[in-house]
Amino acid sequence: MLDFIYYPVSAILWFWHKVFGFLLDPASGYAWALSIIFLVFTLRALLFKPFVHQVRAMRKMQEFAPKIRELQAQHGDDREKLAREMQKLQLEQGFNPLGGCLPMLVQIPVLFGLFHVLNGFKPGAPSNFVFNADEVASFVAADLFGAKLSNHIVQPAEVLANFDTDRFHMLLVGIPLMIAAAIATHFTARHSVQRQTAEQADNPQAQMMNRMTLWIFPMFAIIGGPFLPLAILLYWLANNFWTLGQQRVVFGRIDREEAAKQAESTTVVESTVVTAEREDSPAAGEADPAQRTGTPQQIDAAPATDSDAETPRTAPSERAEAAQDQPGETPGVIEDRSRDADKPGETR
Repeated sequence: MLDFIYYPVSAILWFWHKVFGFLLDPASGYAWALSIIFLVFTLRALLFKPFVHQVRAMRKMQEFAPKIRELQAQHGDDREKLAREMQKLQLEQGFNPLGGCLPMLVQIPVLFGLFHVLNGFKPGAPSNFVFNADEVASFVAADLFGAKLSNHIVQPAEVLANFDTDRFHMLLVGIPLMIAAAIATHFTARHSVQRQTAEQADNPQAQMMNRMTLWIFPMFAIIGGPFLPLAILLYWLANNFWTLGQQRVVFGRIDREEAAKQAESTTVVESTVVTAEREDSPAAGEADPAQRTGTPQQIDAAPATDSDAETPRTAPSERAEAAQDQPGETPGVIEDRSRDADKPGETR
């Protein structure tokens, strides 16, 4: 039913096996292991843009979550009105909640196809999609440090012996792969949990999901690993390492974009404030009242005007003579004595 996915996936694996088989040996377990790893990397690279779209959509959901809760509180009893208001908000903000789900839905069948192709390498199988019988036999016979890629740890000892391996070598390779896959799964989940807001982290449902992704999901690699072929464990490990690196790249880029937008908005606000202050300040040609009045020092130091130049100035010698003519008075002060002449009978 999903052959339109299985064939492209198996074709990518076939291509990488040809590349590494040319560099190493087509029957080498290292060539097959590298082919599986680069198959995962190729598929995840093709799904890079949907992943970025998913992260951006989830980010918008976090931004509009308070508004959505307000609408739910206001129109919780009226589902039709709540649906209209939600649709109106989505149109205004250009936000589609399905935008975060569609990329994930696209990835699921691709990753399922990858698992199906790797699990299709069975002993004696005539083909596996684009692989012929010889290539299937080459994969089944491939080993990594003595452990067969097509076998799993809990198989009976006689079955492992038929594939020219034993449980010791399967454990020697399988246990490190399971532990590494569990650690990679844990750190991938931790990186996502750290992106949550404080309000989301305080949600009881979110706390329960965080505990599951941080601790229970990684345990699947430990509990289920012995029942999976080593090729699947390689796929699991490579997929989680790619996810961890991709998260760091995408989250870092989105954080830089948001920081640049915030800095730009801050610059716009500051320039608006400066412009408003300039508009509110006095015009350049109008003097400030304090400047027009001037301080006493400025008045004393003001340059003489034409009227001051026309006023006759008294020489120092003349002022001295005037002071001698008025004994007992303050030197340099000439009083008006006309009142004494007009009213001789009055005392001063």
